[in-house]
Amino acid sequence: MAKVLFVFLLLVACSVACSHPSFPSSAPNPLVGQPLPAIHHRTTLDGQAFDAAQLAGKPVLVKFFADYCEPCKETLPAAERVHKAHPEVVFVGIDEDETVETANLVAQRFGLTFPVIHDDANVLSGRFRVSSMPMTFVADATGTIRWVGGEGQTEDELRQAVEAAR
Repeated sequence: MAKVLFVFLLLVACSVACSHPSFPSSAPNPLVGQPLPAIHHRTTLDGQAFDAAQLAGKPVLVKFFADYCEPCKETLPAAERVHKAHPEVVFVGIDEDETVETANLVAQRFGLTFPVIHDDANVLSGRFRVSSMPMTFVADATGTIRWVGGEGQTEDELRQAVEAAR
């Protein structure tokens, strides 16, 4: 009887501890549950062509930000920390500033090591239906957006969303 009870408790403990993390509550956005919009024909701030093929079959985080965005001053360092902790997740930054020079300054100021694209004509923000800054999209390996972080996103929520997407 003791063996049966032990095995039962072990199974219960494993089902709780071994379960896949869940996504935090998402900010309202019509793209939740939809495919990640295309990011193609873009160049990163370091002059490299952005290879959209690298997104296939992997969890993806797309972070929209700008220099004028006050909450971005907290969410960008948080995104960089989560990026370093989860190299298996593809991170892409999308800067919405007016000039590429400002975009470069923002990326340098926050020590961003993930690729950053300057969205000079706001085409990507239109595709993603970005309504405020910062806005973060997390898609699972199937390319489906599962979480959107809005202005009040926290580092814990970002980490939880990334871990759930893996």
